[in-house]
Amino acid sequence: MDKQMFWQLIETARTGTAADEVAGRAAELLAARPAAEIAAAQQVLWDLLAESYRGPLWAAAYVINGGCSDDGFDYFRGWLLTQGRAVFEAALADPDSLAAHPAVREAAAGGHELWDEEALSIAWTAYESATGRELPADSFTISYPPLDPAWDFDFDDTAELAPRLPRLSTLFDYA
Repeated sequence: MDKQMFWQLIETARTGTAADEVAGRAAELLAARPAAEIAAAQQVLWDLLAESYRGPLWAAAYVINGGCSDDGFDYFRGWLLTQGRAVFEAALADPDSLAAHPAVREAAAGGHELWDEEALSIAWTAYESATGRELPADSFTISYPPLDPAWDFDFDDTAELAPRLPRLSTLFDYA
């Protein structure tokens, strides 16, 4: 399993599936594959989580969800993964682009949070379903890069944050 195959899995899971059921559907689809491929999917997922471990994206999650702890940032990135490759990559390139995403706009209007803890365990769930065993602990590693020190400030400081994420700040009345 490589990134391309993982993203195809997510796109297939998204087809005809409610937004809050994509992770479960992806786990079902993945469970039909060989155990080694399922285990490899966990490394791909963790690589994508490490790739998305960025201060600007954390700030966007903070604005969107009205705050964002360490775990909350993991769950937000889980939600982001279930949105598909195009949304994921656009958010990494420009987190403020999330202001145009329909689910983000709905969250702003409805006051609800965007997160998906289940997305973090797609491969775990699939492996257990396929084999009846837990995913081997040695099938993945994760190493987060250091966060950009330019984004090391209190995200409640709207004077600092609003100019950096102007569309999200406006959408969530965060200015």
